[in-house]
Amino acid sequence: MSTTLEAVRPIELSEIREACERIAGTIVRTPLIRLELGPDQPDIRLKLENLQPINAYKLRGAANAVAMLPQSERKRGVWTISAGNAGQGVAYAARQAGVPCTVVVIEAAPKSKLERMRALGANLIPVPYGAAWKALEERSFPGATGTFVHPFDDHNFITGHATMGLEILEDAPDTKAVIASIGGGGLITGVASAIKALKPEIKVLGVEPETAAPAALSFEKGSPQVFDNWKASFVDGAGGQSMFPRMWERMKPVVDGYIVVSLDNTKKAMQLMAERTRIISEGAGALPVAAALTGKAGKGPIVAIVSGGNIDLNKFCELIAS
Repeated sequence: MSTTLEAVRPIELSEIREACERIAGTIVRTPLIRLELGPDQPDIRLKLENLQPINAYKLRGAANAVAMLPQSERKRGVWTISAGNAGQGVAYAARQAGVPCTVVVIEAAPKSKLERMRALGANLIPVPYGAAWKALEERSFPGATGTFVHPFDDHNFITGHATMGLEILEDAPDTKAVIASIGGGGLITGVASAIKALKPEIKVLGVEPETAAPAALSFEKGSPQVFDNWKASFVDGAGGQSMFPRMWERMKPVVDGYIVVSLDNTKKAMQLMAERTRIISEGAGALPVAAALTGKAGKGPIVAIVSGGNIDLNKFCELIAS
């Protein structure tokens, strides 16, 4: 399918502020809390996006993107591609708009995410990870009809995520660094766009697991890269097989660097948040905490974005026990 895409352009502060008003009735203004670690550890604050109605930040982008679709496109229904969180966000926004939603979903997605998407009224088309990633590039999939809402390479979707950056600056104006997981790149691009518009001196860093780090490789090489040694893991919401060239173009001007963490340290971050703050985080949501604990982002204050908490509880217990 041939699709004419909107040219990549910077996200304006005025657009972010308009998005704040547009999605205010749908999202939760999530709290920012301190992770108490002691005087010799970095000062880490947690932006708790796991407390959104779908337990993940993707609702911000989905609510903004669906609300901005012309009525003629919305009434055809919408579809997206997801490992679970974007699918929930689009399904939630579509239900509010009274339109049908289909999700081409990665078949290995956690059962909790699949159940939540179905509960929100989404029609699911399970596919292997590679097929989903290919569909993201092609923006089409057999059997998926309606208006396609890209889960990261979409200006309005990213602008919705940017609203989080304004909240962070309001609640923690002394922030020195912000760390966000990178999957497709929409979260970090949005947050960084807001942060850099108001306080360009704040460092914005991305984090990926060592088993899936195309953004880190892209920063190292200076161009969008494919991660040949990609491996599936419990960190299903971050770390793709490649860096999309359009997302690299969006990220480059606003993201300062990257950190790569091990799966073991990600599990430890999940356990630490559960013990100290009683927060249940999925793997992608724990990556920024694991990154902050390396010391590579400085002493802080560091805001670690806990992007989601959609994980099967049995799996969560298994991971933190190991």
